[in-house]
Amino acid sequence: MVGSSHEALHQIFQKDPTLLTKALQKVLHVPFPEPREIAALNVDLTEIEPVERRVDTLLRAETDEGTYLLVVESQGKVDERKRGSWPYYLSYLYEKYRCEPVLIVITQSSRTAEWASRPIRFGFRDWHSLTVRPLVLGPDNVPVIADERQAEKDVPLAVLSAMTHGRGPQAPAILESLAAALRTIDSETAAVFVQFVDSCLADPQAKQMWKELMTAIQYFWRHELAEQVRAEGRVQGLEQGREEGRIEDRREMILRILEWRGIPVADGVRERVTACTDLGQLEVWAQRAVLATDAAELFDTE
Repeated sequence: MVGSSHEALHQIFQKDPTLLTKALQKVLHVPFPEPREIAALNVDLTEIEPVERRVDTLLRAETDEGTYLLVVESQGKVDERKRGSWPYYLSYLYEKYRCEPVLIVITQSSRTAEWASRPIRFGFRDWHSLTVRPLVLGPDNVPVIADERQAEKDVPLAVLSAMTHGRGPQAPAILESLAAALRTIDSETAAVFVQFVDSCLADPQAKQMWKELMTAIQYFWRHELAEQVRAEGRVQGLEQGREEGRIEDRREMILRILEWRGIPVADGVRERVTACTDLGQLEVWAQRAVLATDAAELFDTE
């Protein structure tokens, strides 16, 4: 049975298939050729019933250097059975499509990432008949995107950041930045990304925070004026409004991070945060809130 996170993974790569090649190039520094065209393929690799074999996402990438099959697996934990199924997937796909398959594993766990990156070798010690080397995207190599402007520049990569770092101490800042960035893209794509992040967050507190963030901004996608507002985004008055919105979002984020981490917030701290109109200063406080052990530490160096 394919779980909801796997279905969401399939949807996100169908919606923006170039996310995979961007991740290979930017995160893993793999010189994957720029694709001219990417198409989704059937993920069911079953040959004989009732054995079910299915990859999470399968994409065919046409490039100037040839055609490649991008085989994507979302791996939540160590599973030694994959030592058999992954080589099978690649061999079967090559036989069926006669294209070079590339295995990409995505995980939130550093331990799982380390395990998945180990080569799978068949044969005896000094002579391997088959070697499989997965490319792994995980918390140790996917960048942390906890800045709103950075998230807006590359929303799909920010989504990948939220997925792989959803368990860490920077999760609140990552989710806040992504939530704000989602307002800048079309509602259909945003809805796919929202579902994907929700299904991939394993930490209950992070998952609850994400739901609260989505509840707060979902009106923006449903409202009939949303497209008009986005179309008029170049108007100076709206830009000023967006700046004010960023300031208010940052104020709320700082207080929410402290509360989410169980740190008491004195009235004086709350008043100082809510009175601040300097976005740069609020960004600094937000970063400190992620690591602070006392709310007063927000202002330690001032």
